[in-house]
Amino acid sequence: MVQTKPISKTITSLDDLEERFNLHPTENQQFFSEWHQDLPELTDFEIATLDQIRNRFLRHRKRGSLAEGTINHLVISPLLSLAALYDEPFLITTEPEVKLLLEDRDELLRGRIDTLIIQQQLWVLVVESKSTIAFSVALPQALTYMMANPNRERPVYGLITNGDEFQFIKLLSHNNPQYDLSNIFSLLLPNRNQLYDIMRVLKQVRQIMLQTDI
Repeated sequence: MVQTKPISKTITSLDDLEERFNLHPTENQQFFSEWHQDLPELTDFEIATLDQIRNRFLRHRKRGSLAEGTINHLVISPLLSLAALYDEPFLITTEPEVKLLLEDRDELLRGRIDTLIIQQQLWVLVVESKSTIAFSVALPQALTYMMANPNRERPVYGLITNGDEFQFIKLLSHNNPQYDLSNIFSLLLPNRNQLYDIMRVLKQVRQIMLQTDI
């Protein structure tokens, strides 16, 4: 009999993830070069807007921890909008349900992605905002959601954040499932706006998907 289990309570470590999906970090150093090689430049408008986003965030952050909804309003939504990921040919969907049936374990894993960007039928970017849990827990959960990508022969990108820090993920689930991670970007570094780096990666992902044959 198939047991239905929530992803958020079932996948809490990389061991859980690897055991169920045989998913491992790649050994190919060029697997995820998109986050640091040949990145697009930023316009003056983008730089000014990113400075404004960071200043707003820090002004609110000084008062204490921020709820996920506040982080989404202050940072995530403005970033995705500035990266033109709300515009044609992309669509945004919030909290779509995902189901993963693991027949060998008689398990049905269910959960909801915080934000999903799609291009027609292709998944582009899975965004998970987890202000109350560590990256060590957010990462395996985000990877599980990414494993639900219906176009398994194509890579899918992810972004996890707790508001203070951001990290990109690339996953390819076809045949030999593998993934890789970017460095962690922090908005709390003094005298440096790492939203610049985050935006350049988002623009890179957008360009890659626009070149992808549907």
